[in-house]
Amino acid sequence: MTTPVSPDSTTWDQQEPPLTMFGPDFPFAYDDYLAHPAGLGQVPGAAYGTEVAVVGGGLAGMVAAYELMKLGLKPVVYESDQIGGRMRSVPFDGYPGVVAEMGAMRFPPSSTALFHYLDLVGLETEPFPNPLAEVTPSTVIDLKGTSHYAQSLEDLPPIFAEVADAWQRSLEQYAELVPLQRAIRKRDVAEIKRIWNDLVVRLDDQSFWGFLAASEHFRSFTRREVFGQVGFGTGGWDTDYPNSILEILRVVVTAADDHHRGIVGGAQQLPLGLWNRIAPAAHWPQGTSVAGLNGGAPHPRVTELRRSEAGTVVHDSYGGVHTYPAVVVTAQSWMLLSSIHCDDDLFPIDHWTAIERTHYMGSTKVFVLVDRPFWKDKDPVTGRDVVSMTLTDRMSRGTYLLDQGDDRPGLICLSYTWSDDSLKLLALTPAERMNIVLRSLEGIYPGVDFRSHVIGHPVTLSWEAERDFMGAFKANLPGHYRYQERLFGHFVQKDLAARHRGIFLAGDDISWTAGWAEGAVQTALNAVWGVVHHLGGASASENPGPGDVFDEISPLRLDD
Repeated sequence: MTTPVSPDSTTWDQQEPPLTMFGPDFPFAYDDYLAHPAGLGQVPGAAYGTEVAVVGGGLAGMVAAYELMKLGLKPVVYESDQIGGRMRSVPFDGYPGVVAEMGAMRFPPSSTALFHYLDLVGLETEPFPNPLAEVTPSTVIDLKGTSHYAQSLEDLPPIFAEVADAWQRSLEQYAELVPLQRAIRKRDVAEIKRIWNDLVVRLDDQSFWGFLAASEHFRSFTRREVFGQVGFGTGGWDTDYPNSILEILRVVVTAADDHHRGIVGGAQQLPLGLWNRIAPAAHWPQGTSVAGLNGGAPHPRVTELRRSEAGTVVHDSYGGVHTYPAVVVTAQSWMLLSSIHCDDDLFPIDHWTAIERTHYMGSTKVFVLVDRPFWKDKDPVTGRDVVSMTLTDRMSRGTYLLDQGDDRPGLICLSYTWSDDSLKLLALTPAERMNIVLRSLEGIYPGVDFRSHVIGHPVTLSWEAERDFMGAFKANLPGHYRYQERLFGHFVQKDLAARHRGIFLAGDDISWTAGWAEGAVQTALNAVWGVVHHLGGASASENPGPGDVFDEISPLRLDD
């Protein structure tokens, strides 16, 4: 539910800076770094035109490729399917501009580095209709066969306010929420590090469920059960209960689950925009784009990564073999264990362990196009919307109503499920998925003939079944902080053996904020810094990069 999680969320002085995804593990101002007129650095003239492989054409790959091009290098992009990765917008034939967002679909304004690129490409955003958000006309919470209609939290039975209050008080009492958010607003690095590092030490071994169960405010099992269904921000979070509480706190303290916005016309426009964007660049002539440097299409699937004295050897599915002095790998890290055959010596053994221990969340979406936004009709007896944004413990779990305008078809995300709930749908056909979900909604809204409004076939996707993803995004389990610290800090390679240098990991699963596009952007910028320095370049003295200040603000390194 979109409710304040602390007094600081509502009473802070409007003249103060807003909450942003500034840390808390690595409080580096990526937004200021991007905005600085000195740019991201430079490489020696002799390095101009050097080819750098970029494995994966998702957001991280496109940010890395775009910035490498601007620096005068030649990004050679390898992509197994299509530019976009998990920013996958599926169009509907005959309805231009209407897309089903199969991956990323809502973005918090606190993602300031992400919004730098949205602005750069000229994309518009609009408020996303999360449960109880201002832009959402109404929300129905349906639990254990009983439905509650609400336009605000106050419209719900007292148990929901009790649960929201219990969550707020737990965060304040056990997670230093208010002082940590204030430090993030002020970008007080020392205070952020003091508070967050203490939380890491205390809570690394704690699950989300364990955190709630240990709180005096959640002694009631019923409260924990209800909170799992309705959660905060985007809705229920019970599928995250086994994950580390640190994963959840990162979302809360940086407002990553608040005030979401969707990208008008589809999220895939952003990576495609960076692929095609012409920008002033060192070395390259006017009119250069990443697409142009790649002949208009990415290279095919990478099948092998090998070491040689000259660098990293990349094999592709068409039989191509090329050696690069630097490689940026933005694919899901599990790909390095399965479909991409790798030399053991690509990474130190502890990094391989961290890759192997990565825990991915599965996710399924089911979309249908309908003849009109019929959910805006009013029930003649109650005066309520006939259908609302819906959170339920039935199989649909989360249903989102996406208004395209009164004179256009409507779009419904019938179901958005995670982990175990996603697995329940995995073996079913699109039609079977749709029918199961519609039966759930028909039980919540008796008398509403959903099926009469459906036009065309359902569009659905389960990320855990996608060959090149095997999951929607990483979610660390308790005790996994050490693994994440190794993967995130891998771009600073001065302490690595020479045979381990020159290959850089990026992508949201390498970041501290997996599942958020901001993490993909930040780790892409880390990898760009790594490539520049690996090739003998440097950051501008007036705009130090993430690796230049890494030792000063690096994530806590836990001992044994």
